[in-house]
Amino acid sequence: MSILPSDALEAALKRRDELLTLAETLVTYDTPSDDKVRCDALADELAARYAPLGTVERMNNPQGGDHLRIRVAAPGVTNEVKPVLILCHYDTVWSAGTVAQRPMYVEGDRAFGPGLYDMKVSLAMAELALHSIKEHAWPLARPVVLLLTSDEEIGSPTSRALIETTAREGNHVLVLEPPVEPDGALKTARKGIGMFNVTITGRAAHAGVEPEKGASAISELAYQILAIHALADHAAGTTTNVGIVQGGTRRNVVPAEARMEVDARAWTSAEARRLEEAFQNLRPVTPGVQVEATGSFSRPPMERTPASRQLFAEARRLGADLGLNLGEGATGGGSDGNFTAALGIPTLDGLGAPGEGAHAEHEQISISGALERMALLIMLLTHM
Repeated sequence: MSILPSDALEAALKRRDELLTLAETLVTYDTPSDDKVRCDALADELAARYAPLGTVERMNNPQGGDHLRIRVAAPGVTNEVKPVLILCHYDTVWSAGTVAQRPMYVEGDRAFGPGLYDMKVSLAMAELALHSIKEHAWPLARPVVLLLTSDEEIGSPTSRALIETTAREGNHVLVLEPPVEPDGALKTARKGIGMFNVTITGRAAHAGVEPEKGASAISELAYQILAIHALADHAAGTTTNVGIVQGGTRRNVVPAEARMEVDARAWTSAEARRLEEAFQNLRPVTPGVQVEATGSFSRPPMERTPASRQLFAEARRLGADLGLNLGEGATGGGSDGNFTAALGIPTLDGLGAPGEGAHAEHEQISISGALERMALLIMLLTHM
């Protein structure tokens, strides 16, 4: 049975109340990335909910919440057809107890709640889109694999290998992260994210009696901050930010130690490599001081490619059939889509619900926008 855009939109709109009820259920679970007990509780819920839709694999994660991989078969599709991978995460930046203080609520076409926009409503959208496809016996264009991970908000340290291994099996990747604010554009590019620690070791001395015998780590810190800021290339969109500095022990002691934590971002792999090499080549200015830098780009840049542009063009065409005018955008923030794009796999990001306030107390979604994106997801899964 073929599916018309009007069918997909009608199916999504009929699930408005169901979407809100499910989203509220998911938001009720506090899931800070570093809380295994709380994350695993939601993993239990998700595993049970997705079980009627496909085969659920649960990957034990001693360092945090377990990861889930759901495989949904496409009847009638040959084994040679590679699956589409859908990426979602169920952890949030909010600490335990936040939901009790700020439960989800609805005002008109807006729904508010911690973690709703980023990205628990996406979990609900994916589940209900698959239920709609199953209930109407609409044929999937290819098998579907969903990854629901628990550590995206802290850089995906335990899920990256799983994401990359699964992505290599697939044809293309759909990432249900929020779209570009405020226009709701889909994302075909993201900056890579580098995290660096710089440690400076000097020599302590009495600051009033014999300062000449010391070597100030904090003075050297100042030189290195200037050097690191000079690595930025604003024309290329490359940024460096010294976000945390620490050093010294007492006012009257020449400081023997200092350190800083640096955030670096770049649009291209070439710029990411340049920054990594530059950090490894930092050299002290102050005599008697040592400088050591560690770190790398934990998320490679998601560079815009012809394949990702083609994926966007197909999504834009299907969106137009639904009455949506989908734009193409980019963002300085990273997602798990950075990993898959870096492997050369066509990746389209920003397919979550329109809204605003990710990681902020006014975090919210457009309910009508979420339903439209659910209809778009139905079209993507049945046509691509």
